[in-house]
Amino acid sequence: MDYYQILGVDRSATQDDIKRAYRKLARELHPDANPGDAEAESRFKQVAEAYEVLSDAEKRARYDRFGTSANRMGGGADPFAASGLGDLFDAFFSTGARSEAGPQRGADLEVATQLSLDDVVNGVAKEVSVRTAVACDTCEATGAAPGSHALRCDQCGGTGQVRQVRQSILGQMVTTTTCARCSGEGVTISDPCQDCSGEGRRVEEQTYVVDIPPGVDDGATLRLSGRGAVGRRGAGAGDLYVVVQVDRHPTYRRDGDNLLAELHVPMTQAALGANIVFEAIDGEVEVSVPAGSQSGRAFRFRDRGVPKLRGRSRGDLVLALVVDTPTDLTPEQDALLRQIAESRGEPVNDPPDGVLDRLKSKFGN
Repeated sequence: MDYYQILGVDRSATQDDIKRAYRKLARELHPDANPGDAEAESRFKQVAEAYEVLSDAEKRARYDRFGTSANRMGGGADPFAASGLGDLFDAFFSTGARSEAGPQRGADLEVATQLSLDDVVNGVAKEVSVRTAVACDTCEATGAAPGSHALRCDQCGGTGQVRQVRQSILGQMVTTTTCARCSGEGVTISDPCQDCSGEGRRVEEQTYVVDIPPGVDDGATLRLSGRGAVGRRGAGAGDLYVVVQVDRHPTYRRDGDNLLAELHVPMTQAALGANIVFEAIDGEVEVSVPAGSQSGRAFRFRDRGVPKLRGRSRGDLVLALVVDTPTDLTPEQDALLRQIAESRGEPVNDPPDGVLDRLKSKFGN
């Protein structure tokens, strides 16, 4: 096989080029994405094998000189059972490279949820769905086919690490590296589970109920411990982070724990005063507008805003007065306003053509 052709890269490709090509193909050909497709599974194994060789500088150099058989005769782990699927899940869930021996905790995941302002004020239980890695029921997360079991790695003795001693001019130097045969897990699977290809986990859609407390703000992140992707072969799960996104409200604007809104009143009520009922987010409030009120006047109602997160008190509801000028006056209303303006000595424009004639005929002027 031509490993470069399998990955679709040139022989001069960098390690980053090889990794990108592998991750793209691994996602496309993974058995979970192609259930029952034997050809896709076969190509997936070839891609994993090609990546296992070309991603290792020493193996790649040997392959470039001697071809495929050189690496196969050199021994090493089965790329499908070890680095192949492991790197696939690392790519899919961004778990990254191994830094220590033993089973690695699964990846943290993130999902967004939309809330209304009513949800923020009252608190809400929301369902969120996420595509994640869950434990394989068939093998009970061991990765081994039913009736078989994992074996202690004979290369590292089950430690997951290999110690190498070499002589230097400074004396003996000991280096410890992750075992290539078992990928640092300390065990190998000779008969992998067919349902999860030896991973001990598979990708499924999961739905969780999130209790969102009152007072949460837009952009806040809630952590669900242990609800992320599970690790390989029974390793612990990561966390699920839920990002809150609050929909824009047509009436209110949030300022910290306060709710701001406009209170529109007609000119007559602003001039003469009135008691107005305003529909707040948690019920009605009565606003007493004094006579002569101007636009911009603020009315504050204590403890009618957003609950303080993890507190017992609430912010305030603040209403800004907006005086509306009428634009749809009837001839009678127009005449009355003109009389008021005249009595107050306030010059106004003449009415539009046609309106003046109707006024004269009605009032005899």
